[in-house]
Amino acid sequence: MDRINPPGIGLSQQEQARIARIEDELREGIGSLSDIGPAVSIFGSARSRPDSWEYRQSRLLGQQLAAEGIAVVTGGGPGVMEAGNLGAQEEVGKSVGLNIELPHEQLANPYLDIDLDFRYFFTRKFLLIRYAIGFAIFPGGFGTVDELFELLTLVQTGKLERRPILLVGHAFWEGLYQWLRDEVESGAFIDREDLEFLDIVADADAAAEILLDYYRRQCPED
Repeated sequence: MDRINPPGIGLSQQEQARIARIEDELREGIGSLSDIGPAVSIFGSARSRPDSWEYRQSRLLGQQLAAEGIAVVTGGGPGVMEAGNLGAQEEVGKSVGLNIELPHEQLANPYLDIDLDFRYFFTRKFLLIRYAIGFAIFPGGFGTVDELFELLTLVQTGKLERRPILLVGHAFWEGLYQWLRDEVESGAFIDREDLEFLDIVADADAAAEILLDYYRRQCPED
């Protein structure tokens, strides 16, 4: 079907092409993911090495989720993302990667059943969130923290129903949580109840316990 500009709105060819690309990314992503069933999105650093604590824990969490029939969705790259996908495949579960095109190319990891590439961060983030019943956030950098605060903002503003948002690793995340409590909440920039949107957990076992309990309550067996 031809894409036609709404009456009265003049768009350059460049902008029309951009809108078409955005629509194509969303259409392909929704078409590919709409039947994956319950899923958990795992976030974390692309720089984490296989011998790091967070890589090993992400792999373990991927195994635990897949063993219960929950798909594992990641950003599709190396590091923590690769680990979660690897764990899912080791349990013959659904392993999904939503990779992003970057100036310094980020190659998709080799443990993906569904492998989608995105030009735009916002379409990718929409799909990382859209099908997830919960989120496990491992240590990471700017991208990981951006994904965390996107989730908190969506829940705070009622754009996303509340569900588990888990920060995995006390040592890494406690400083951020203390700053939110001591500076942001105490300054009345957020409400005290907003801090209840997230939980810090020790490791993959603790994260799996919360996520699986939520899954069983939300999706009881017939």
